[in-house]
Amino acid sequence: MSSYSILLPTKPRIIKNEPTSGIFEIDGLYPGYGHTLGNSLRRVILSSIPGVAITSLSIDGVKHEFSTIDGVKEDVVSLILNLKRVKFVLHSDEPLRLTLKVKGPKKVTAADIVAPSQAQVVNKEQYLFEVTANTEVSMELTIEKGLGYVPRELISKERADVGSIILDAAFTPIRRVSYEVENMRVGDRTDHNRLRLVIETDGSITAKDAFESSIQTMIHQLQSIIGYREFSVPGIEEVDSVVSPNEEDAEIADDVTKTKIEDLGLSTRTLNTLIAASVKTVGGLVRKSREDINQIDGMGDKGIQEIEEALGKIGLSIKD
Repeated sequence: MSSYSILLPTKPRIIKNEPTSGIFEIDGLYPGYGHTLGNSLRRVILSSIPGVAITSLSIDGVKHEFSTIDGVKEDVVSLILNLKRVKFVLHSDEPLRLTLKVKGPKKVTAADIVAPSQAQVVNKEQYLFEVTANTEVSMELTIEKGLGYVPRELISKERADVGSIILDAAFTPIRRVSYEVENMRVGDRTDHNRLRLVIETDGSITAKDAFESSIQTMIHQLQSIIGYREFSVPGIEEVDSVVSPNEEDAEIADDVTKTKIEDLGLSTRTLNTLIAASVKTVGGLVRKSREDINQIDGMGDKGIQEIEEALGKIGLSIKD
């Protein structure tokens, strides 16, 4: 090994692993790499971990958010603020509608939200509003997956019914991320770094899953900019060359299969579904059969049709 080689750090060590918080340490980082890696992971965790939020709301008898509801203690604005504190787990990439129907007098919590099997309410104890009279309140909530913060102006209104209230959506499931760097001894040197990362979530995802997801996201991003050579990363699908009748055809086919799926013009939903399944190139896509793609979580017939049309434009197709 060259005297100028940078030693690799140890694998992450779990110091604390609880449902909503975790502490992770990485030892043996080359001097300065503690801050380089810590700041990068922190930014990825805050910006790139998908979460679930309410994107629209409709209440029987309410036309806009600045209304009041007869027999309800809170106005609609206060009700919405309380609803935004409810955390969900969604086992589908499609938007999902939930219902809430109560009759007073009653203090209403998130436990009163009726969710189908694809969704789960995390903090059922969250207070929503109080019905102070013999009044019935009925509403529908639409929840979706997303990244970061999305203002209401950017949320699609295609599926919103007339009279629905479109909401700003804070999708991130991360409450706080911080890191510390301290010096440690490696061999004769005492200036190597130990990185300690502290993660707090809202309970819809564990800190360990958020940490692992951020590492995988960084790997995908860095791999995509290595244009002069291919290399493999554990857990990421490798692409085999396509065999053609002659060298010229083989070279052309190989170039096409190395095309990133981002360049196929797919919809954001279909693209994210494929990336989540570690399908990153056209080569990885054409190696899969129609049945394989159909089994990808969140992929439906519409997505398969979209993929077939995109591949058809470059003379390729998925297996039957």
